[in-house]
Amino acid sequence: MADFYHAGAITTFHRLGRPKTERLVAELELYSLARPIALVLPALCTDVRSDAMKGIVEELKGARFLREIVLALGPASDEEFREVKEFMSTLPQDVTIIHTGGRRISELYRTLEEKGVSPGQDGKGRSAWTAYGYVISSGRSSVIALHDCDIQNYSIELLERLCYPVVSPTLDYVFCKGYYARVTDRMHGRVTRLFLAPLVRALQRMCKDRPFLDFLDSFRYPLAGEFSMTIDVARINRIP
Repeated sequence: MADFYHAGAITTFHRLGRPKTERLVAELELYSLARPIALVLPALCTDVRSDAMKGIVEELKGARFLREIVLALGPASDEEFREVKEFMSTLPQDVTIIHTGGRRISELYRTLEEKGVSPGQDGKGRSAWTAYGYVISSGRSSVIALHDCDIQNYSIELLERLCYPVVSPTLDYVFCKGYYARVTDRMHGRVTRLFLAPLVRALQRMCKDRPFLDFLDSFRYPLAGEFSMTIDVARINRIP
């Protein structure tokens, strides 16, 4: 799907020509002074130990446009939590590790359940939701970006291009989702092609005039694990 087709009500930003990466980075660093950026990383301990994560951390060391990094650690022992904390301590940004399986966070989840505000079952959605809550409550950032921790060919350019449309004051975007062509000798995107797209289009036929379904159907790569958004969107979005 490496073409220039636009569908529905959203914009697809294509990488045309030879992008001036230095200019983009300079502008991003300038804009982030007024609109600080937090990066959320949902991860398991096995993710942190992987070669992919080592490469991600090396790339993030040069990301001067990031104000803070919040890693939401899935089920892990206290010893594994300390291991992850030490691993992430080499980064120059403000780094916070949220132990979602730890005693204090577990007590918080129980309290929310008792009050009828369920954060959902354990998983990536709840981890992301918890990290967003931390970022919002800390009040240090205006934009939240998220990506997975298993990207083998990670480059900081991915994060720069992901954040720029939301951070730039010359654009009017509040949400940006990752999109990239996957052209190899294999058929990629099976879940999207065989499950998600037919499901959404079946719902469109059954439920006429549902703008949200049209919105979902507009994404080129709806299951991409990378996106950025403003704090205001994070407040109202049903993350899980």
